[in-house]
Amino acid sequence: MPQAPSATNQNEIICSCCGAKLTFAPGSMSLKCEFCGTMNEIKIDQSKMAEAVKELDLEAALNNIGDEQLEEVHAVKCNCCGAETTFQNNVVSSKCDFCGSPLTVKQDNTVKQLKPKAILPFEIDSRKGQELYNQWIKDLWFAPSDLKNVAKLDSGLTGMYMPYWTYDAETYTRYQGKRGEYYYTEEEYRDQDGKTKTRQVKHTRWYPAWGKVHVSFDDILIPASNSLPSHFLDNLKKWKLDKLVPYDEKFLSGFKTETYSVDLKTGFDKAKDVMEDEIEDKVCEDIGGDEQKIESKTTTFSDLTFKHILLPIWLCAFRYGDKSYRFVVNGQTGEIKGDRPYSAAKIAIAILAVIAVIVLLFMLMSK
Repeated sequence: MPQAPSATNQNEIICSCCGAKLTFAPGSMSLKCEFCGTMNEIKIDQSKMAEAVKELDLEAALNNIGDEQLEEVHAVKCNCCGAETTFQNNVVSSKCDFCGSPLTVKQDNTVKQLKPKAILPFEIDSRKGQELYNQWIKDLWFAPSDLKNVAKLDSGLTGMYMPYWTYDAETYTRYQGKRGEYYYTEEEYRDQDGKTKTRQVKHTRWYPAWGKVHVSFDDILIPASNSLPSHFLDNLKKWKLDKLVPYDEKFLSGFKTETYSVDLKTGFDKAKDVMEDEIEDKVCEDIGGDEQKIESKTTTFSDLTFKHILLPIWLCAFRYGDKSYRFVVNGQTGEIKGDRPYSAAKIAIAILAVIAVIVLLFMLMSK
């Protein structure tokens, strides 16, 4: 039967059976003792669930953040890539999991940051992450033939909780533009044999358009980290945020956490860019017709709220030739995004094959 874990004065989680240190077991709601194997259940306080996913007033937080909302975070900042990650208490040196540069506790930095309200626990463990990596390597198109044999992970997988912001908003946009409607006329032309033929020509008739659209946004997810290139975290989309639980340091045991480097206001500016695309789509839909032109628009925002949450990833790197390639695994769903090498020879052969097919078809059609 799972036991409830207890905590030492040093805030280390210890096993209720043997006193050894525990680590969170992905895919469960328990801490596992690596010494005796006992599963120590993490009990979720259901009374805190609503508070964990409660949307907070964005404008109030931007104007004045109370001390009760802040916590002191001891993070080690990498001088090469700027990533700020936490060290476990007994670690005095390590390497940066984002760029591989050496780190020591001498670079320790204490900052005050907003406390995360909720966390999405790991469901994918390191063994499953390794399997996903191997399959990913195997399935890559136009990869060098020897890649799967030589692309070994530099130092295994690193489990990392990454900071994110979520934003909600009600938007109202007034616009002016034009609605284009197609009409067709017939015209005569001569083909390559000199014969006279007719064809339809498309034209567009434009009409003025104006109006107002309302778009609601819920949980626009913005990475609060600059440590990885944007195409990594921005493209991890398959998060199940309904699985969020109240923030509890027990879930962090055995994993690292990055502190946020994208502040609340900057994160909202990025969220507005995401909203802008959907607002434009809604305006074009409202204009109607076959084509649309937006000449001007003004958007007002209301009911602005946010959350600060932590989401799980496995961060990995492998070497091929003289270059290191990084990729990340969504620690909840197993979704993978990463950089990879290409085989110039395979790409050249594929291009030549396509050209050969086109030439062959042209010759057959010319007969």
